[in-house]
Amino acid sequence: MPDRKQLFGTDGVRGPVGEVLTPELALALGRATAAELENERPQVLIIRDTRESGHMLESALAAGMAAAGADVFLGGVLPTPAAAILVHKHGFDLGAVVSASHNPWRDNGIKFFGRDGTKLDDEAEARVEARVAAGPATGSASGRIRKLEGALDDYLRALAGAFPLDLTGRKIVIDCANGATYRAAPAAFERLGAELVTVCAEPDGRNINEGCGSTHLENVAAAVAEHGAEVGFAFDGDGDRMLAVDGEGREFDGDEIVAISALHLRETGELPGGAAVTVMSNYGFHQAMDAAGIEVATTKVGDRYVIEELVDRGWTIGGEQSGHIIWTDFATTGDGLAAALLVMRAIGSKPLSESRPIEKLPQRLENVHVPSREALAAATALWEAVGREGAGLEGRGRVLVRPSGTEPLVRVMVEAPDESECEEVLARLVQVANRELG
Repeated sequence: MPDRKQLFGTDGVRGPVGEVLTPELALALGRATAAELENERPQVLIIRDTRESGHMLESALAAGMAAAGADVFLGGVLPTPAAAILVHKHGFDLGAVVSASHNPWRDNGIKFFGRDGTKLDDEAEARVEARVAAGPATGSASGRIRKLEGALDDYLRALAGAFPLDLTGRKIVIDCANGATYRAAPAAFERLGAELVTVCAEPDGRNINEGCGSTHLENVAAAVAEHGAEVGFAFDGDGDRMLAVDGEGREFDGDEIVAISALHLRETGELPGGAAVTVMSNYGFHQAMDAAGIEVATTKVGDRYVIEELVDRGWTIGGEQSGHIIWTDFATTGDGLAAALLVMRAIGSKPLSESRPIEKLPQRLENVHVPSREALAAATALWEAVGREGAGLEGRGRVLVRPSGTEPLVRVMVEAPDESECEEVLARLVQVANRELG
Protein backbone atom coordinates (compact mmCIF):
# COMPACT_ATOMS: atom_id res chain seq x y z
CA MET A 1 0.00 0.00 0.00
CA PRO A 2 1.56 3.33 -1.02
CA ASP A 3 1.78 6.03 1.58
CA ARG A 4 0.85 9.59 0.73
CA LYS A 5 2.68 10.74 -2.40
CA GLN A 6 4.88 7.70 -2.90
CA LEU A 7 3.97 7.30 -6.56
CA PHE A 8 3.90 10.93 -7.64
CA GLY A 9 7.07 13.01 -7.71
CA THR A 10 7.51 16.66 -8.62
CA ASP A 11 6.09 16.05 -12.12
CA GLY A 12 3.80 13.04 -12.17
CA VAL A 13 4.74 9.37 -11.89
CA ARG A 14 8.08 8.67 -13.54
CA GLY A 15 10.75 6.00 -13.66
CA PRO A 16 12.28 3.09 -15.61
CA VAL A 17 9.71 1.22 -17.67
CA GLY A 18 9.13 -2.30 -16.37
CA GLU A 19 10.58 -1.46 -12.97
CA VAL A 20 8.83 1.63 -11.63
CA LEU A 21 6.38 2.34 -14.42
CA THR A 22 4.66 -0.84 -15.57
CA PRO A 23 1.54 -1.39 -17.69
CA GLU A 24 -0.15 -2.70 -14.54
CA LEU A 25 0.54 0.58 -12.76
CA ALA A 26 -0.63 2.59 -15.79
CA LEU A 27 -3.86 0.59 -15.81
CA ALA A 28 -4.36 1.23 -12.09
CA LEU A 29 -3.63 4.95 -12.47
CA GLY A 30 -6.12 5.16 -15.31
CA ARG A 31 -8.84 3.55 -13.25
CA ALA A 32 -8.07 5.68 -10.21
CA THR A 33 -7.95 9.04 -11.99
CA ALA A 34 -11.12 8.37 -13.96
CA ALA A 35 -12.92 7.26 -10.79
CA GLU A 36 -11.81 10.47 -9.10
CA LEU A 37 -13.67 12.57 -11.66
CA GLU A 38 -17.15 13.73 -10.75
CA ASN A 39 -18.88 13.29 -14.12
CA GLU A 40 -20.90 10.13 -14.69
CA ARG A 41 -19.16 9.60 -18.03
CA PRO A 42 -16.01 11.72 -17.96
CA GLN A 43 -14.20 12.73 -21.15
CA VAL A 44 -10.43 12.24 -21.06
CA LEU A 45 -7.57 13.13 -23.42
CA ILE A 46 -4.28 11.21 -23.62
CA ILE A 47 -1.19 12.39 -25.52
CA ARG A 48 2.38 11.07 -25.48
CA ASP A 49 5.96 11.67 -26.57
CA THR A 50 8.05 9.51 -28.92
CA ARG A 51 9.41 6.81 -26.57
CA GLU A 52 8.95 3.25 -27.76
CA SER A 53 7.12 2.41 -24.51
CA GLY A 54 4.58 5.16 -25.16
CA HIS A 55 2.14 3.00 -27.14
CA MET A 56 2.08 0.33 -24.45
CA LEU A 57 1.57 2.71 -21.55
CA GLU A 58 -0.96 4.81 -23.47
CA SER A 59 -2.98 1.64 -24.16
CA ALA A 60 -2.88 0.51 -20.53
CA LEU A 61 -3.78 3.95 -19.22
CA ALA A 62 -6.67 4.26 -21.68
CA ALA A 63 -7.95 0.79 -20.80
CA GLY A 64 -7.97 1.64 -17.10
CA MET A 65 -9.86 4.87 -17.71
CA ALA A 66 -12.41 3.18 -19.95
CA ALA A 67 -12.89 0.41 -17.37
CA ALA A 68 -13.83 3.10 -14.86
CA GLY A 69 -16.42 4.51 -17.25
CA ALA A 70 -14.51 7.28 -19.04
CA ASP A 71 -14.55 8.02 -22.75
CA VAL A 72 -10.92 8.33 -23.86
CA PHE A 73 -9.60 10.34 -26.81
CA LEU A 74 -6.07 9.64 -28.08
CA GLY A 75 -4.28 12.72 -29.42
CA GLY A 76 -1.08 10.92 -30.44
CA VAL A 77 2.40 12.46 -30.24
CA LEU A 78 2.12 16.07 -29.07
CA PRO A 79 4.05 18.40 -26.76
CA THR A 80 2.89 18.24 -23.14
CA PRO A 81 1.45 21.80 -23.18
CA ALA A 82 -0.92 20.77 -25.96
CA ALA A 83 -2.81 18.83 -23.28
CA ALA A 84 -3.61 22.05 -21.44
CA ILE A 85 -4.71 23.75 -24.68
CA LEU A 86 -6.85 20.86 -25.89
CA VAL A 87 -8.49 20.27 -22.51
CA HIS A 88 -9.76 23.86 -22.65
CA LYS A 89 -10.76 23.76 -26.32
CA HIS A 90 -12.73 20.52 -26.20
CA GLY A 91 -13.98 20.67 -22.61
CA PHE A 92 -12.26 17.51 -21.42
CA ASP A 93 -12.52 16.59 -17.75
CA LEU A 94 -8.93 15.40 -17.63
CA GLY A 95 -5.79 15.42 -19.74
CA ALA A 96 -3.04 12.81 -19.37
CA VAL A 97 0.47 12.89 -20.82
CA VAL A 98 2.64 9.79 -21.21
CA SER A 99 6.17 11.18 -21.10
CA ALA A 100 9.32 11.29 -19.00
CA SER A 101 10.26 14.78 -20.21
CA HIS A 102 14.06 15.16 -20.41
CA ASN A 103 14.83 11.65 -19.05
CA PRO A 104 16.47 8.93 -21.20
CA TRP A 105 14.30 6.71 -23.42
CA ARG A 106 14.27 3.83 -20.92
CA ASP A 107 12.21 5.96 -18.55
CA ASN A 108 8.65 7.04 -19.02
CA GLY A 109 6.04 8.82 -16.96
CA ILE A 110 2.42 9.83 -16.59
CA LYS A 111 1.18 13.27 -15.55
CA PHE A 112 -2.31 14.67 -15.39
CA PHE A 113 -4.03 17.98 -16.12
CA GLY A 114 -7.36 18.97 -14.60
CA ARG A 115 -10.23 20.51 -16.53
CA ASP A 116 -8.79 23.98 -15.81
CA GLY A 117 -5.64 23.09 -17.75
CA THR A 118 -3.32 22.98 -14.73
CA LYS A 119 -1.49 19.96 -13.33
CA LEU A 120 -3.15 18.10 -10.48
CA ASP A 121 -2.16 19.50 -7.10
CA ASP A 122 -0.64 17.52 -4.22
CA GLU A 123 -4.01 16.78 -2.64
CA ALA A 124 -5.52 15.43 -5.86
CA GLU A 125 -2.47 13.24 -6.47
CA ALA A 126 -2.73 11.89 -2.92
CA ARG A 127 -6.38 10.97 -3.53
CA VAL A 128 -5.43 9.14 -6.73
CA GLU A 129 -2.73 7.23 -4.85
CA ALA A 130 -5.28 6.24 -2.20
CA ARG A 131 -7.58 4.87 -4.90
CA VAL A 132 -4.70 2.90 -6.45
CA ALA A 133 -4.00 1.39 -3.04
CA ALA A 134 -7.68 0.56 -2.50
CA GLY A 135 -7.84 -1.62 -5.60
CA PRO A 136 -9.57 -1.55 -9.01
CA ALA A 137 -12.39 0.91 -9.57
CA THR A 138 -14.98 0.22 -12.25
CA GLY A 139 -17.68 2.40 -13.71
CA SER A 140 -21.34 1.53 -14.21
CA ALA A 141 -20.55 1.04 -17.91
CA SER A 142 -17.34 0.80 -19.91
CA GLY A 143 -16.18 3.89 -21.73
CA ARG A 144 -15.02 4.08 -25.33
CA ILE A 145 -11.54 4.72 -26.74
CA ARG A 146 -11.10 6.61 -29.99
CA LYS A 147 -8.64 8.82 -31.86
CA LEU A 148 -8.90 12.61 -31.56
CA GLU A 149 -8.66 13.89 -35.11
CA GLY A 150 -6.91 17.20 -35.81
CA ALA A 151 -5.22 17.52 -32.41
CA LEU A 152 -1.93 18.83 -33.84
CA ASP A 153 -3.73 21.39 -36.02
CA ASP A 154 -5.71 22.60 -33.01
CA TYR A 155 -2.47 23.23 -31.11
CA LEU A 156 -0.82 24.96 -34.06
CA ARG A 157 -3.84 27.22 -34.55
CA ALA A 158 -3.68 28.22 -30.89
CA LEU A 159 -0.01 29.16 -31.29
CA ALA A 160 -0.66 31.12 -34.49
CA GLY A 161 -3.49 33.02 -32.82
CA ALA A 162 -1.35 33.98 -29.82
CA PHE A 163 1.78 34.85 -31.83
CA PRO A 164 0.91 36.57 -35.13
CA LEU A 165 4.57 37.08 -36.03
CA ASP A 166 6.30 37.62 -39.36
CA LEU A 167 9.62 35.77 -39.23
CA THR A 168 10.36 36.04 -42.94
CA GLY A 169 14.09 36.03 -43.55
CA ARG A 170 14.97 35.16 -39.93
CA LYS A 171 17.31 32.15 -39.89
CA ILE A 172 16.45 30.05 -36.84
CA VAL A 173 17.68 26.66 -35.64
CA ILE A 174 15.39 24.40 -33.65
CA ASP A 175 16.49 21.23 -31.84
CA CYS A 176 13.48 19.00 -31.28
CA ALA A 177 15.33 16.46 -29.08
CA ASN A 178 13.81 13.68 -31.24
CA GLY A 179 10.80 14.17 -29.04
CA ALA A 180 7.25 15.45 -28.93
CA THR A 181 7.94 18.71 -30.81
CA TYR A 182 9.35 16.98 -33.91
CA ARG A 183 6.27 17.87 -35.99
CA ALA A 184 4.78 20.82 -34.11
CA ALA A 185 7.87 23.04 -33.84
CA PRO A 186 8.90 22.97 -37.53
CA ALA A 187 5.29 23.51 -38.60
CA ALA A 188 4.82 26.48 -36.26
CA PHE A 189 7.98 28.30 -37.37
CA GLU A 190 7.52 27.55 -41.06
CA ARG A 191 3.98 28.96 -40.97
CA LEU A 192 5.49 32.22 -39.71
CA GLY A 193 7.94 32.37 -42.60
CA ALA A 194 11.17 31.56 -40.78
CA GLU A 195 14.20 30.28 -42.67
CA LEU A 196 14.34 27.17 -40.56
CA VAL A 197 17.09 24.69 -39.80
CA THR A 198 15.67 21.69 -37.94
CA VAL A 199 17.86 19.17 -36.12
CA CYS A 200 17.03 16.06 -34.10
CA ALA A 201 13.53 15.68 -35.51
CA GLU A 202 13.76 12.02 -36.53
CA PRO A 203 12.59 10.02 -33.50
CA ASP A 204 13.11 6.27 -33.48
CA GLY A 205 11.72 5.54 -30.02
CA ARG A 206 15.13 5.44 -28.37
CA ASN A 207 16.97 8.60 -29.43
CA ILE A 208 14.80 11.03 -27.48
CA ASN A 209 17.03 13.51 -25.56
CA GLU A 210 20.14 11.57 -26.63
CA GLY A 211 22.91 14.17 -26.89
CA CYS A 212 20.40 16.79 -27.98
CA GLY A 213 17.63 19.09 -26.79
CA SER A 214 17.61 21.50 -23.88
CA THR A 215 19.98 19.36 -21.78
CA HIS A 216 22.68 19.40 -24.48
CA LEU A 217 22.91 22.95 -25.77
CA GLU A 218 26.24 22.27 -27.45
CA ASN A 219 24.22 20.52 -30.15
CA VAL A 220 22.04 23.50 -31.10
CA ALA A 221 25.00 25.88 -30.64
CA ALA A 222 26.99 23.91 -33.23
CA ALA A 223 24.08 24.06 -35.67
CA VAL A 224 23.69 27.84 -35.15
CA ALA A 225 27.40 28.32 -35.92
CA GLU A 226 27.36 25.99 -38.92
CA HIS A 227 24.37 27.64 -40.57
CA GLY A 228 25.03 31.24 -39.51
CA ALA A 229 21.67 31.46 -37.75
CA GLU A 230 20.73 34.35 -35.49
CA VAL A 231 19.22 32.18 -32.78
CA GLY A 232 18.70 28.55 -31.81
CA PHE A 233 15.98 27.08 -29.64
CA ALA A 234 16.33 23.67 -27.97
CA PHE A 235 13.31 21.82 -26.58
CA ASP A 236 13.24 18.85 -24.24
CA GLY A 237 11.64 15.49 -24.98
CA ASP A 238 8.07 16.47 -24.15
CA GLY A 239 8.31 20.09 -25.29
CA ASP A 240 7.52 21.87 -22.02
CA ARG A 241 11.06 23.25 -21.69
CA MET A 242 13.11 25.52 -23.91
CA LEU A 243 16.58 27.02 -23.69
CA ALA A 244 18.18 29.27 -26.30
CA VAL A 245 21.53 30.08 -27.90
CA ASP A 246 22.23 33.36 -29.68
CA GLY A 247 24.19 33.86 -32.90
CA GLU A 248 27.41 34.25 -30.95
CA GLY A 249 26.98 30.93 -29.15
CA ARG A 250 25.92 32.41 -25.81
CA GLU A 251 23.44 30.28 -23.86
CA PHE A 252 20.24 31.70 -22.40
CA ASP A 253 18.74 29.80 -19.47
CA GLY A 254 15.24 30.03 -18.05
CA ASP A 255 16.08 32.97 -15.78
CA GLU A 256 17.18 35.05 -18.75
CA ILE A 257 14.19 34.02 -20.86
CA VAL A 258 11.74 34.92 -18.08
CA ALA A 259 13.56 38.26 -17.65
CA ILE A 260 13.39 39.04 -21.40
CA SER A 261 9.70 38.16 -21.40
CA ALA A 262 8.83 40.10 -18.25
CA LEU A 263 10.60 43.24 -19.42
CA HIS A 264 8.88 43.03 -22.80
CA LEU A 265 5.43 42.46 -21.30
CA ARG A 266 5.90 45.40 -18.96
CA GLU A 267 6.89 47.59 -21.93
CA THR A 268 3.73 46.58 -23.82
CA GLY A 269 1.50 47.02 -20.77
CA GLU A 270 0.75 43.29 -20.50
CA LEU A 271 2.44 42.59 -17.16
CA PRO A 272 -0.14 42.47 -14.37
CA GLY A 273 2.12 42.46 -11.31
CA GLY A 274 5.43 40.64 -11.34
CA ALA A 275 7.15 37.37 -12.19
CA ALA A 276 7.29 34.04 -10.35
CA VAL A 277 10.39 31.82 -10.26
CA THR A 278 11.70 29.02 -8.05
CA VAL A 279 14.30 29.09 -5.30
CA MET A 280 16.88 27.90 -7.86
CA SER A 281 16.75 31.13 -9.89
CA ASN A 282 20.01 33.07 -9.98
CA TYR A 283 20.43 35.98 -7.61
CA GLY A 284 21.24 38.11 -10.65
CA PHE A 285 17.65 37.64 -11.82
CA HIS A 286 16.35 39.12 -8.58
CA GLN A 287 18.77 42.04 -8.84
CA ALA A 288 17.71 42.80 -12.41
CA MET A 289 14.00 42.63 -11.64
CA ASP A 290 14.46 44.80 -8.56
CA ALA A 291 16.29 47.40 -10.65
CA ALA A 292 13.43 47.33 -13.17
CA GLY A 293 10.79 47.68 -10.46
CA ILE A 294 9.29 44.24 -11.16
CA GLU A 295 8.17 42.25 -8.12
CA VAL A 296 9.40 38.64 -7.86
CA ALA A 297 7.66 35.76 -6.08
CA THR A 298 9.70 32.66 -5.20
CA THR A 299 8.32 29.11 -5.04
CA LYS A 300 9.46 25.56 -4.44
CA VAL A 301 11.16 23.73 -7.33
CA GLY A 302 8.61 22.50 -9.86
CA ASP A 303 6.81 24.36 -12.62
CA ARG A 304 3.40 23.55 -11.16
CA TYR A 305 4.29 25.53 -8.03
CA VAL A 306 5.21 28.47 -10.24
CA ILE A 307 1.85 28.13 -12.00
CA GLU A 308 -0.01 27.99 -8.68
CA GLU A 309 1.74 31.18 -7.59
CA LEU A 310 0.88 32.94 -10.85
CA VAL A 311 -2.77 31.92 -10.60
CA ASP A 312 -3.01 32.93 -6.93
CA ARG A 313 -1.53 36.37 -7.64
CA GLY A 314 -3.19 36.96 -10.98
CA TRP A 315 0.21 37.27 -12.66
CA THR A 316 1.07 35.85 -16.08
CA ILE A 317 4.81 35.19 -16.48
CA GLY A 318 7.19 32.90 -14.63
CA GLY A 319 9.38 29.87 -14.95
CA GLU A 320 12.32 27.78 -13.92
CA GLN A 321 16.01 28.10 -14.61
CA SER A 322 15.83 24.72 -16.37
CA GLY A 323 13.63 26.15 -19.12
CA HIS A 324 10.02 25.70 -18.02
CA ILE A 325 8.58 29.05 -19.13
CA ILE A 326 4.95 29.78 -18.30
CA TRP A 327 2.92 32.56 -19.88
CA THR A 328 -0.61 32.02 -18.63
CA ASP A 329 -2.11 34.27 -21.30
CA PHE A 330 -1.39 31.32 -23.60
CA ALA A 331 -1.28 28.17 -21.46
CA THR A 332 -1.40 27.22 -17.79
CA THR A 333 1.74 25.12 -18.03
CA GLY A 334 5.29 25.37 -19.33
CA ASP A 335 5.36 25.52 -23.13
CA GLY A 336 8.75 25.48 -24.86
CA LEU A 337 7.40 26.39 -28.29
CA ALA A 338 5.28 29.27 -26.98
CA ALA A 339 8.30 30.49 -24.99
CA ALA A 340 10.44 30.52 -28.14
CA LEU A 341 7.81 32.54 -30.00
CA LEU A 342 7.49 34.91 -27.03
CA VAL A 343 11.24 35.50 -27.19
CA MET A 344 11.00 36.28 -30.91
CA ARG A 345 8.16 38.66 -30.19
CA ALA A 346 10.13 40.31 -27.38
CA ILE A 347 13.33 40.93 -29.36
CA GLY A 348 11.47 42.24 -32.41
CA SER A 349 13.80 42.88 -35.33
CA LYS A 350 16.93 42.77 -33.14
CA PRO A 351 19.08 39.65 -32.75
CA LEU A 352 18.97 37.82 -29.44
CA SER A 353 22.69 38.53 -29.01
CA GLU A 354 21.84 42.16 -28.19
CA SER A 355 19.77 41.08 -25.17
CA ARG A 356 21.50 41.15 -21.79
CA PRO A 357 18.54 41.07 -19.40
CA ILE A 358 20.48 40.00 -16.29
CA GLU A 359 24.02 39.68 -15.01
CA LYS A 360 24.18 36.20 -13.52
CA LEU A 361 26.24 35.59 -10.42
CA PRO A 362 28.61 32.61 -10.40
CA GLN A 363 26.62 29.63 -9.15
CA ARG A 364 27.91 26.30 -7.89
CA LEU A 365 25.90 23.23 -6.92
CA GLU A 366 27.01 19.99 -5.28
CA ASN A 367 24.97 17.00 -4.18
CA VAL A 368 25.54 15.27 -0.83
CA HIS A 369 24.05 11.88 0.00
CA VAL A 370 21.54 11.97 2.85
CA PRO A 371 20.14 8.90 4.65
CA SER A 372 16.73 10.51 5.18
CA ARG A 373 14.88 13.82 5.31
CA GLU A 374 14.74 13.40 9.08
CA ALA A 375 18.54 13.28 9.21
CA LEU A 376 18.71 16.50 7.23
CA ALA A 377 16.24 18.24 9.53
CA ALA A 378 18.29 17.17 12.56
CA ALA A 379 21.62 18.36 11.13
CA THR A 380 21.91 21.37 13.46
CA ALA A 381 25.53 22.18 12.64
CA LEU A 382 24.72 22.25 8.93
CA TRP A 383 21.85 24.68 9.36
CA GLU A 384 23.98 26.86 11.58
CA ALA A 385 26.64 26.92 8.84
CA VAL A 386 23.99 27.77 6.25
CA GLY A 387 22.83 30.70 8.37
CA ARG A 388 26.38 31.89 8.92
CA GLU A 389 27.42 31.68 5.28
CA GLY A 390 24.14 33.19 4.13
CA ALA A 391 24.60 36.17 6.43
CA GLY A 392 28.07 36.69 5.01
CA LEU A 393 26.63 36.88 1.48
CA GLU A 394 23.57 38.96 2.33
CA GLY A 395 22.96 41.56 -0.34
CA ARG A 396 25.70 40.04 -2.56
CA GLY A 397 24.66 36.43 -3.09
CA ARG A 398 22.95 33.56 -1.33
CA VAL A 399 23.08 30.00 -0.03
CA LEU A 400 20.44 27.34 -0.63
CA VAL A 401 20.34 23.84 0.87
CA ARG A 402 17.37 21.65 0.00
CA PRO A 403 16.56 17.94 -0.33
CA SER A 404 16.11 16.46 -3.79
CA GLY A 405 12.54 15.58 -4.68
CA THR A 406 13.56 12.40 -6.51
CA GLU A 407 16.84 11.11 -5.02
CA PRO A 408 18.36 10.56 -1.51
CA LEU A 409 20.43 13.72 -1.90
CA VAL A 410 20.68 17.18 -0.45
CA ARG A 411 21.53 19.89 -2.94
CA VAL A 412 23.96 22.55 -1.71
CA MET A 413 23.97 25.67 -3.86
CA VAL A 414 25.99 28.86 -3.49
CA GLU A 415 25.93 32.10 -5.46
CA ALA A 416 28.57 34.75 -4.86
CA PRO A 417 29.99 37.79 -6.69
CA ASP A 418 33.09 35.94 -7.89
CA GLU A 419 34.09 32.37 -8.65
CA SER A 420 36.66 31.99 -5.88
CA GLU A 421 34.33 33.07 -3.07
CA CYS A 422 31.62 30.84 -4.51
CA GLU A 423 33.93 27.81 -4.46
CA GLU A 424 35.21 28.56 -0.94
CA VAL A 425 31.73 28.90 0.58
CA LEU A 426 30.53 25.75 -1.19
CA ALA A 427 33.54 23.75 0.01
CA ARG A 428 32.95 24.76 3.63
CA LEU A 429 29.25 23.86 3.46
CA VAL A 430 29.82 20.52 1.73
CA GLN A 431 32.41 19.61 4.34
CA VAL A 432 29.91 20.28 7.13
CA ALA A 433 27.15 18.43 5.24
CA ASN A 434 29.34 15.35 4.72
CA ARG A 435 30.35 15.33 8.38
CA GLU A 436 26.78 15.78 9.64
CA LEU A 437 25.00 13.50 7.19
CA GLY A 438 27.62 10.91 6.31
